[in-house]
Amino acid sequence: MSYPANFEAIPLSDVWAKGITVHNGPRNPVVLVVDDEVVIADTLTTILAQHGIAAMTAYDGFGALEIARVIPPELLLADVVMPGMSGIDVAIAIKKDIPDCAILLFSGQAATTGLLAKAGKAWCDFEVLLKPIHPQKLIQLIFERLHLGETKQPSGRAEQADKPGVKAIS
Repeated sequence: MSYPANFEAIPLSDVWAKGITVHNGPRNPVVLVVDDEVVIADTLTTILAQHGIAAMTAYDGFGALEIARVIPPELLLADVVMPGMSGIDVAIAIKKDIPDCAILLFSGQAATTGLLAKAGKAWCDFEVLLKPIHPQKLIQLIFERLHLGETKQPSGRAEQADKPGVKAIS
């Protein structure tokens, strides 16, 4: 992979050693995207970057937690069903360490109620976006969760389907 001349790729473990920090603000929110499907994770990260959002990508739950410890995200966008550590487990762990982090989960599988029950036992109430979701709707939801100004929000409105114990947005 080639990078622009002003771009330096370094191991995550070297971030603190090099004194790299992230200054979060309303113009540059940090979102951590987690999905075991590389194409989906990379596509979401690209879409977010095109809308002025600093997006970090992890391809599994353990990698997401490692990234979040170094650069705390303002919002977690994670797939629910992943091998090893589910998106629910990642969300619970991040919410414990970073209470102000907004959480949006997504899933292509309707049978996520059991996993969400685990979140309820941890006193966490998460929303699940149903795949596929239109990118503009996703951006709108992220802007809403990050409380960004109306002038930046794309047009369109999210629809909410009510299910007991589950907030689903399609």
